[in-house]
Amino acid sequence: MNPTALPLIDAAELARRLPVPQAVRAVAQALRAGLDPETDIPRTVLDVDAGQLLLMPSTTSTYAGVKIAGVAPGNPACGQPRIIASYLLMDAATLRPAALIDGSALTLLRTPAVSAVAVDHLAVPDAGRLVVFGAGPQAWGHVEAVRAVRPLAWVGVAARRPEQARKLVERCRDAGLDAGAVSSEAVATADIVACCTTSRTPLFPAAAVAPHTVVVAIGSHEPTAREVDTELVARATVVVEARATALREAGDILIPLRSGDIGAEAIAGNLSELVHGAVPVRPARPKLFKSVGMSWQDLVVAAAAMERPA
Repeated sequence: MNPTALPLIDAAELARRLPVPQAVRAVAQALRAGLDPETDIPRTVLDVDAGQLLLMPSTTSTYAGVKIAGVAPGNPACGQPRIIASYLLMDAATLRPAALIDGSALTLLRTPAVSAVAVDHLAVPDAGRLVVFGAGPQAWGHVEAVRAVRPLAWVGVAARRPEQARKLVERCRDAGLDAGAVSSEAVATADIVACCTTSRTPLFPAAAVAPHTVVVAIGSHEPTAREVDTELVARATVVVEARATALREAGDILIPLRSGDIGAEAIAGNLSELVHGAVPVRPARPKLFKSVGMSWQDLVVAAAAMERPA
């Protein structure tokens, strides 16, 4: 085929085709229609000099796709994003390329959308107070996505760099939200906590989390890194994207599991089971959704964007 004929969907076009609420809806609909996260193709992680290359393929009856992501920890110091990715969407029957999509923008859309689906099934209906750890693009994405499923009124930003925190606070205020920079102690008054950092150690003590609070941890896909502590994992109703993936990649789960402080039964269910009402959610316990990012999520959101009018 003529390479110049391949549709190119950049970040602006992706946002135009698929606003955040529609991305959330696409993920929820795919799960309700029977998508099983447990059968997704595992990502391949290759160590290279600059960091890691991640290869993330997935397929459905309609589309196939693969994301190639570069994770370069040294990039921010030279003004480049830590993660840069490209996504190739293909017809499932012929594997003929259908579109080339900005993979970084796709990740920044699908990750919060997946979190929002979990929040929609775990958070109290009137949840209005969100504390976000981190002030990068994923932090803002989670503000937008949570706002799509709950009546968000206030956002607290806990970030290491005051200037970045200030910018995110201003962005929230420009969007009509009350917002301010906060310390980690603010989790005590939060209805929802979104952990969007590269931290390798817990960001706050579990004792500070109220029984009704939902914590979303999306910052790491490494088995040796975590954003929440063992006590929260042991105390909370824990939902993951897929058990097999979490037990391979989610340090938030694996670290306490390997220490013997929890067992695999600490995982109450996966995202599909949650959407279908098969996860027992106890009101008196916090809820933890641990996400490492999976290939099916990219494919679902990419396909939804492709099928909307150009």
